[in-house]
Amino acid sequence: MLQRLFNLRNILGVIAIAFVLASIFFSNHLATKIAADEKRKVEQYIEAVNDLNNTNNQDTRLATKIIVENGMDIPLIQTNEKDSIVSSNYDTAVVNNNPTYLRAQLNKIKKINQPIIWNNPLNTAEKNYTYYGESDLLVQIKYFPIVQLVVAILFLIIIVIAILNKSKSTQNQVWAGMAKETAHQLGTPITSLDGWMEILKDNEATQKIALEMSKDVDRLKLVSDRFGKIGSTPKLEETDLILQVESMVQYIKRRATEKVQFTITHHETEPIIAMINPPLFDWVIENLLKNALDAMDGKGAIDIFIKNEIAQIVIDVKDTGKGISKKNMVNVFKPGFTTKQRGWGLGLSLSKRIIDMYHKGSLTVKQSELGKGTTFRIILKK
Repeated sequence: MLQRLFNLRNILGVIAIAFVLASIFFSNHLATKIAADEKRKVEQYIEAVNDLNNTNNQDTRLATKIIVENGMDIPLIQTNEKDSIVSSNYDTAVVNNNPTYLRAQLNKIKKINQPIIWNNPLNTAEKNYTYYGESDLLVQIKYFPIVQLVVAILFLIIIVIAILNKSKSTQNQVWAGMAKETAHQLGTPITSLDGWMEILKDNEATQKIALEMSKDVDRLKLVSDRFGKIGSTPKLEETDLILQVESMVQYIKRRATEKVQFTITHHETEPIIAMINPPLFDWVIENLLKNALDAMDGKGAIDIFIKNEIAQIVIDVKDTGKGISKKNMVNVFKPGFTTKQRGWGLGLSLSKRIIDMYHKGSLTVKQSELGKGTTFRIILKK
């Protein structure tokens, strides 16, 4: 447990977070120092301006004139005791072109800092209020921690997504490996059964039994072939979807009770051709039909609707079963989820993988209502 907790990846993550926090703290500390320094600069500037206007000493006037002429990179607006704007260091051309600009800027910087008050020594009733904002440098330093935090959050999100994708990829590899191993393990007994079938066919007394058994052996071969294709890129071929769906419906119909009614509805006079892998596509239809049968407890109706649209082919599989509750709707396609007493809950998960990944389409729950049934929708792009 401790080894997993203190692995290199976690340690690097903690170091990165500590670095970001330290950087944010230092940036805030630096911004505070610069703000205090700018306040001193504004006070010195105001004092220099007043000295320039009031003193007759040539040396003092020369020093203060240099300060004033160098200007300030901090926005300043000076008002009198009646809040009328007396002067500012904003761009004259901008101020002249927009009469309301300076007042808007004054309202803005009033919210940033308290004004510096100058009392006229010759007239105590006369006061000037100097409001000042923030230099570009201070603004950049103040907002830099926010930028850092956003970057850090995005970095963490990318890391989490990468870890989740890696975990998901590992799970996919495990499932694919299990499927291929299952197919491999089935290969030997199926080959053996084929040999015994040939012996039984040679005997007139067992020929009929052999013919029935051969159907089950063929079924085992199909299952093995399906599992063998999981994890590899299957070959897609042009196939008539109507015939493909009809053949699978007939297969399931022979294994259902007479109380279940099957219907296939389409309005096409010609075949609906789509690029699919027939064994895997049959597996999807089989899973949907078997789920429908399980949901109906042996009686009801299963309707399949096939629509040939301009850019896609839509197949709806509708049943009159128990339906799916809202709380289970998000879990329907998750591996291991099942409401049945038996089964591993992999049928719908594999079906979605086959349609979404291998056929570049989609398998979704179109509609479901408790006590009335469920409709699954397959969409295949042309």
